[in-house]
Amino acid sequence: MKKTKILIIAALVFSSVGCKKWLDINTDPANPQVGTGEVLISPITYQMANNIQNDSRFLFKYVQFWGGQAAATDADWERHGYQAASDNAGSIWRMTYINLGPNLELMIKDGEENNKWSFAGIGYAIKAWAFQITTDYHGPIILDQAFDKNRLTFNYQEQNEVYERVREWCHLALNYLDRPDGKDYSSVLAGPSGDLVYGGDRAKWKKFVYAVLAQQFSHLVNKPQFLTSYADSVVKYTDLSFANATEDATVYFNASNAAESNGFGPNPGLITNVLYGRITKPIVTLLTGGVRGVPPVNPTTSVDPRLTRMINPKPGGVYEGTEVTVGDVNTTKTIPHVLGSVAAPFPGKYIFADKARFPLISYSQLQFAKAEALFLKGQLASAYTAYLNGIDGHMQFINLYGLNGGGATITAAQITAYKASSEVAQNAASLTLSDIMQQKYIAQWGWAGVEQWCDLRKYHYNPLIFTAYDQLVGNEISSLNNGSYAYRVRPRFNSEYVWNRDELAVWGGLDNDYHTKELWFSLP
Repeated sequence: MKKTKILIIAALVFSSVGCKKWLDINTDPANPQVGTGEVLISPITYQMANNIQNDSRFLFKYVQFWGGQAAATDADWERHGYQAASDNAGSIWRMTYINLGPNLELMIKDGEENNKWSFAGIGYAIKAWAFQITTDYHGPIILDQAFDKNRLTFNYQEQNEVYERVREWCHLALNYLDRPDGKDYSSVLAGPSGDLVYGGDRAKWKKFVYAVLAQQFSHLVNKPQFLTSYADSVVKYTDLSFANATEDATVYFNASNAAESNGFGPNPGLITNVLYGRITKPIVTLLTGGVRGVPPVNPTTSVDPRLTRMINPKPGGVYEGTEVTVGDVNTTKTIPHVLGSVAAPFPGKYIFADKARFPLISYSQLQFAKAEALFLKGQLASAYTAYLNGIDGHMQFINLYGLNGGGATITAAQITAYKASSEVAQNAASLTLSDIMQQKYIAQWGWAGVEQWCDLRKYHYNPLIFTAYDQLVGNEISSLNNGSYAYRVRPRFNSEYVWNRDELAVWGGLDNDYHTKELWFSLP
């Protein structure tokens, strides 16, 4: 995070004498009482990364992006359980209703009332993104009553209503981003305390909005309207969105200290605990020959040039991942952390570095979503083109954002060799849904946990599609789950289970297996 400003609004008690003078001081423009977009934009964009990263510590175990060094306990996230009476995995909820919430409303209001349409448009873009990711994570959430200051308890609304509202906010954002500002705010937005994502670039924020819409429609593969309508929307909005990886939405960090560093870097210490961050078997499998084939025993190299850029081998050069729910079975604990080494001090690796940008949405993942939609419609030639674009896009993503820790640029020759290998479908006729979704898993690994979980849930963890995903059997799955995988994260404990318990009861939120209930988006 860059340097941010903090507003402190003091409540003053006045005597009747001199009240007018105090009030005059209280309206001094040097001491603002209401947040403006210029002050709010930097901390708002920082919180987009900060809260996703906090919850990713746990969600990444559901999607098997990483594991712990030791065996999982019964209620651990690797077993698709949860931690009762804990705010762990409640940061996305906190982000939407607290960290962003009132500040975002202030920024939008300031923009609408003062012809600051850049701030209003960016505000609605972020609001749409936040509510989309929150409903995809939790299911039913607070919507209409979210920022009602006169309430102490709040009603939830079903996911389809949230999806509809997100679309409304997206189109409102697009409308505002087309309006000229009353004055030029470009230097503020591009400055050190400005927009940490795009520096105020309106055209890119519009593409971000289109990306949110494309992703939303891509979740709805089980709906009867998908083949007749929603798939076309995925294609339409993807085509309106990012042209290549240079336009990816990423949060910038200057890394001058731990507080202004990427939360997934070594300095903040967010993921250095032995509970998180150990490379898992699925990503090793996919990067060493397991997308379409069977990886060799004890691989030390791969035709996939992303292997050496994304993860490190054990001492001695063999690539190995932890067994899900088992951890690092070696007594010497030799499986590396995603931060680049077996133990501290961690050097940083791939996007796990102090100054690495944290991605929010990427060109590559959108191309795979487009390929998926076209494949399901039977338009195989176009699907194949998008699939190859997705692979190229992720190679470019690595060269732009993922060479931290001294990795060398992936060359055109390496990309060509990989695309000509048996790990990549060589024509449209041989393309499978698994080809698309497993390449998308690689592209999303390490950052897009919620979107990856949407992919797993909409296909109900299908082992024929996600062949590298380690299917849980027997006592590998939490005893709380009645044999089911997780489909939702329970709402934030302190705000909901403490203060809004009656509303939770209406939705079954007090049941031990509430987290295994399917969400609206994944149902027929």
